[in-house]
Amino acid sequence: MQGNRGPRPDHQNHGPQRRSNQHQDQQRNPGGDSNGQHTENSEPPSANAGITIDLQNFRKPGEKTYTQRSRLFVGNLPTGVSEQEVEKLFSKYGKPSEIFINKDRGFGFIRLETKTMADIAKAELDDTQFRGRQIRVRFATHGAALSVKNLPQFVSNELLEEAFSVFGQVERAIVIVDDRGRPIGKGIVEFTSKPAARKALDRCSDGALLLTAFPRPITVEPMDQFDEDEGLPERLINKNQQYHKEREQPPRFAQPGSFEYEYAMRWKALLEMEKQQFEQVDRNIKEAQEKLEAELEAAQHEHQVMLMRQDLMRRQEELRRMEEMHNQEVQKRKQMELRQEEERRRREEDMRLHSEEIMRRQQEGGFKAGNFPENREQDLRIHMPGGPGMNRSPLVGNAPAGTGNNDVRPTLGGAAGNPPIMPMPGGGGALFPRGPPGPADFGHKRRRF
Repeated sequence: MQGNRGPRPDHQNHGPQRRSNQHQDQQRNPGGDSNGQHTENSEPPSANAGITIDLQNFRKPGEKTYTQRSRLFVGNLPTGVSEQEVEKLFSKYGKPSEIFINKDRGFGFIRLETKTMADIAKAELDDTQFRGRQIRVRFATHGAALSVKNLPQFVSNELLEEAFSVFGQVERAIVIVDDRGRPIGKGIVEFTSKPAARKALDRCSDGALLLTAFPRPITVEPMDQFDEDEGLPERLINKNQQYHKEREQPPRFAQPGSFEYEYAMRWKALLEMEKQQFEQVDRNIKEAQEKLEAELEAAQHEHQVMLMRQDLMRRQEELRRMEEMHNQEVQKRKQMELRQEEERRRREEDMRLHSEEIMRRQQEGGFKAGNFPENREQDLRIHMPGGPGMNRSPLVGNAPAGTGNNDVRPTLGGAAGNPPIMPMPGGGGALFPRGPPGPADFGHKRRRF
């Protein structure tokens, strides 16, 4: 097969045109090159000499590169072949990222950039001659691929990849659909490594992985590898004794009434029984699924009611706690207001008592200054006949000495017909009348002040 599969029209048929041009030049200039010179030991052009491939045209937007899907198995290699020779053989299809060669057993693996380039390399190099041997090129088995079943209806490729990315890096996640684009409940998940696939398989087997709100778990199994592209060609069948025995008769319809027709009908009856039993099992499984879904719906409704009841009780308990906290806060506030009121009353009482004390002291001080009662004045006259600082001049009323009082001292005579007036000791403003001096006002010796 020729390898020109690129979509660019300017790269198509370059090889044949170049060979045609060379053939015309040789007819025009036999034995020489295009310049008229003779060439010696010229090699014939190879079949792929003029074929070029633009690798960018074979990469899909967003496509991951160097995945397991672009890994090829190369069999029937010549003994002693090196990795450099195999890389040179595949150099036309881009730079590989992995090359493994088992020189003793004559096989190897190579990983190309994209799946499209791997398809082209497989189509062009399979059953071709390489160093005298016809090599076989196939896609390598994907050892990290899983088959996912029992998928819910509304699961997409992105959701499937997101669900399985917790186990490791996912190369590809596909939800399988029918010819109308409706999901059939199956999918494929491909990891970059086998440990991640093994982890996902173990976790999903031991637990129940749910992808949506519907509580139906998915089932995960190792994916069976099938070759649905090439199949089994005649050249690859092992032609042993059993092969020749089976091939004695060509394809045909069995004749009614013959031996092979009788047993063919018995085989058809057995197959029909198998089909009916499978259909009955499918119907039983479908009925069980519908019953389980109905029970699930009722259980979900009851569960939702229970959750709502629990949420209502929780809200009521929270409301009760909030009311208690509010009541406690109001009680604390009232107690604080009562304490503040008591404190205010206490302060007012203290201020009132303090004011009364000040007034009492002021009144006591006023009495001490000059507001003495009459009996106190009489006691002073009796017990202090000529106390120090008193002026007993008959012309001037008595006044305390050294008081600094600048008031005018009244005379003893005062007004006509009134008894003499004596000022209070200490400069008080109140004046008390007194009678004429008696013998008690004078001593044996006359004192002068």
